[in-house]
Amino acid sequence: MDTPYLAGLDLRGRRVVVVGGGRVAQRRLPVLLEAGARVELVSPQVTAAIEGMAGADEIVWTARPFAPGDLSGAWYAMALTDDAAVNAQVVEEASAARIFCVRADDAVAGTAATPATGGWSGLRLAVTSGRLAPGGAGPAGGHDPLRAAAVRDAVLEWLRSGAADRPSAREARTAGRELGSLPGVALVGGGPGDPELITVRGRRLLAQADVVVTDRLAPLALLDELDPDVEIVDATKLPRGRFMAQEAINACLVEKALEGKFVVRLKGGDPYVFGRGSEELDACVAAGVPVTVVPGLSSSIAVPGLAGIPLTHRGVAHEAVIVSGHLPPGHAESLVDWAALGRLRGTVVVLMGVQNLGAIAQALVDGGREPGTPVAVVQDGSMPGEQVTRGTLATIEKVAVESGVRAPAIIVVGGVVAPR
Repeated sequence: MDTPYLAGLDLRGRRVVVVGGGRVAQRRLPVLLEAGARVELVSPQVTAAIEGMAGADEIVWTARPFAPGDLSGAWYAMALTDDAAVNAQVVEEASAARIFCVRADDAVAGTAATPATGGWSGLRLAVTSGRLAPGGAGPAGGHDPLRAAAVRDAVLEWLRSGAADRPSAREARTAGRELGSLPGVALVGGGPGDPELITVRGRRLLAQADVVVTDRLAPLALLDELDPDVEIVDATKLPRGRFMAQEAINACLVEKALEGKFVVRLKGGDPYVFGRGSEELDACVAAGVPVTVVPGLSSSIAVPGLAGIPLTHRGVAHEAVIVSGHLPPGHAESLVDWAALGRLRGTVVVLMGVQNLGAIAQALVDGGREPGTPVAVVQDGSMPGEQVTRGTLATIEKVAVESGVRAPAIIVVGGVVAPR
């Protein structure tokens, strides 16, 4: 048995090349980004979530097959395609350039291995097993990623609850089915994006999932903690781009649950705050599938708070209204009374409103708000790349364009935005 040497790589600002844009890459990318790596991905096609990362400038995506020279200047590489020949080519070029490389389809054929990882209260845990010689059976205790994941799970649970005897996620899922204690579907609010902001119950249910249906606004770094056999369904909806229709998401939840699997619908924020959780619950109930709802921190409240902006403040705002801005003021299908919002004196929080920011600001002014009313736009709230852009109703559209503001972002209007 070859024993790997464990080390913590400092990838901050360093070039990491990922070859392959499928589900394996989707699970690995959030951890690389969390480590501060400068990720460049090479693949002809990618999942919708990865396309969203590229569109948000979180990664650089080169839309073509791997070619010689792609690893030039890289510090680390990952061969994550479903083509063994391509993965072998990536490992060969990496070895020639003395670049450590992970190979997803044949761990022992690479020069590095992705450990089972997890985080808790500022700690980063990594558990890896031994490596078998290529083509050899090796002794007991050799390469066993499932065992590594089970140990990781037990340590994390011990740290979180004080109990070190938690079974592996796979055992917990199996026991739950045998006892009939797990519902068919859990609608879990994941919070605004930081994986540490999901609830304890939400994280525990996620660890027992057979299937996870999620999108890019959920805390995706948690996916890397799941057992390799957990099925991940990408339900990303990109603004004016690729998306999984809500009807298809509903059908997927029902279908997987009726197969006897425990399904977790992992959502950003709270399932019932512009999360369409009630539609998913209705679909499950209509099909006779039991549902558990786990509330989450809504980004409408958490993101401003993390940016130092309270929604209410004594003597400043005695009301806070949360509104969707995905349709512009005056749209025939909009249910928002923008004129009434303009007459309010408190705080207005707008979700999904970046595209219509200028029209929203003008509608509030037309409704009675002073043009000098403070406005803040918080982009990528709770995440390492969080950006706060400030202005007034009269200037915020121009300031946001100059600052390159993009979705996802929360818009906060009112006196609470002003420094105190």
